Amino acid sequence: MDVPILHEDAHLLVVCKPGGMLSQADETGDQDLVAWAKAYLGRTARPDPYVGLVHRLDRPASGVMVLAKTPAAARELSRQFQERLPTKRYAALVGGEPPLLDTCEDYIAKVDRKVRIVAPSDPQGKRAALRYQRLATQGNRSLLDVTLLTGRPHQVRIQLATRGHPLLGDVRYGGSDAFDRRTIALHCYALEVEHPEAQRPVRHQAPLPETWPPFAHNALAPRLTLHS
Repeated sequence: MDVPILHEDAHLLVVCKPGGMLSQADETGDQDLVAWAKAYLGRTARPDPYVGLVHRLDRPASGVMVLAKTPAAARELSRQFQERLPTKRYAALVGGEPPLLDTCEDYIAKVDRKVRIVAPSDPQGKRAALRYQRLATQGNRSLLDVTLLTGRPHQVRIQLATRGHPLLGDVRYGGSDAFDRRTIALHCYALEVEHPEAQRPVRHQAPLPETWPPFAHNALAPRLTLHS
């Protein structure tokens, strides 16, 4: 599986994870990003290079991911993600026509590997919040620009689906529109972190996959060129 490299230096490897690729290995034995990165770095570095996974994307989602190339970088980036300092922007193609602007706040629990929205009083519930702007609508599909305010498993997927706007292709949460058998219409198009060595904000972007419809590419393009 082709993995575009967005940036590389002595501390970071920033890539665009393809939809359908695991972030890290699981029981399936399918290809994962960490193993890919070790193989890639092993061509020019020592045989067993260090790769630190400091955040994740769901397997069927695509987009920007940053990997640490040193333990020190991994510690610093992990701290940033734990403290919710990075800015994460997602493009989401959903069914229907949501409001132009909205903020979603819920409590999410993961029980027996299943994610569900629960009452605030549920002891296993964790606050999940995001905000979005609708950029374009065509037919019965809308493109949203989503900013994550927290990072919970399947957060974007379940919060939008609960409001009647499931992601295209996300059959787990009610997405009935055929999109791609391996992927869902969720793409992290921009990620900003503080560089662990330079200590300055760095923003990395990835355009939408070619499989997304033209109206989505056209609507998101200004968001990408704005920060290029």
